[in-house]
Amino acid sequence: MRLAKRCNSYLPERNDFFNQVLGKDFFMEPQHFFGQNMQIKVNIKENESEYAIEVAAPGYEKEEFKLELDNHVLSIEVSRETNNDNTNENYTHFEFDNGSFKRAFSLPKGKANEAEIAAKYNNGILNIVIPKTEEAKPKPKRLLNIA
Repeated sequence: MRLAKRCNSYLPERNDFFNQVLGKDFFMEPQHFFGQNMQIKVNIKENESEYAIEVAAPGYEKEEFKLELDNHVLSIEVSRETNNDNTNENYTHFEFDNGSFKRAFSLPKGKANEAEIAAKYNNGILNIVIPKTEEAKPKPKRLLNIA
């Protein structure tokens, strides 16, 4: 059973032709259009005993993360004011943005041991381990008797 990603849909990528004709901000980044500052990237792994979420979030302190579990939904959030000190610089392209973000994941009901979730932030990666319940772990092979 996979962890299902919630929310965070993307609009189609920008097309240079449309940017030239309509202006470069016509197709805005979805996170700016909907008020999010950025979209973080995640990897999700699963093995026999657990699910693991790796969140690429360099430039943050572990105290800034807020992990919340509500009704089988795990939310990862950082609320931070954006630093616009770079507006006086002469950048032609600027992508560094360590502002606020939020991601949410639906945990599979009855398959994730929600009481044992653990998180660790190291070298810009937030690692979240979600153990599986005993019922969700694969059962060993066994021989069946024929009556």
